[in-house]
Amino acid sequence: MLTSMVKEHHKEQVKRKQEQEVRRKEAIEASNELTQSLVDTLNVGVAQAYLNQKRLDAEAKQLHMGATNFAKQTHQWLQLIDNFSSALKELGDVENWARSIEGDMHVINQSLELAYKASRATQATGVAAAAGAEASTSAGK
Repeated sequence: MLTSMVKEHHKEQVKRKQEQEVRRKEAIEASNELTQSLVDTLNVGVAQAYLNQKRLDAEAKQLHMGATNFAKQTHQWLQLIDNFSSALKELGDVENWARSIEGDMHVINQSLELAYKASRATQATGVAAAAGAEASTSAGK
C-alpha cells in the first residue's frame, strides 16, 4: 500500500510536471506573441516617424533651394534697381549740364548782340562823321 501510494504520488508529480511544462511552453509562446505584437506596434510608429522625417528632410531641401533662388533673384533685382538709379542720376547730370550750356549760350548771344549793336552804332557815327568831314572839306574848296 505504501508503495502504491508512492507510485501514485510519483505519477501525479510526473503528470503535474508535464502539465507545468505545457503551461510553461504556453506562457513562453504567449509572451513571445505579446512581445512580437508590441514590437510590431512600435515598428509601425517608428516606420511612420521615419517616413515623416524623410518627407520633412525633402521639404527642407526644397525650401532651402527656393530660398536660395529667391535670394539670387532679389540680388539681381537690387542690381537692376541700382543700375536704373545710376542711369537716372546720369540723366539728371546731363540735364543740368545742358541747362548750364544753354545759360552760357544765352549770355554769349546777348554779348554778341550788344557788341554787334555797338559796332553798328560806331560805324553809323563814324560814317556820319566822315560824311560831315567830307562835306566840310568839299564846301571849303
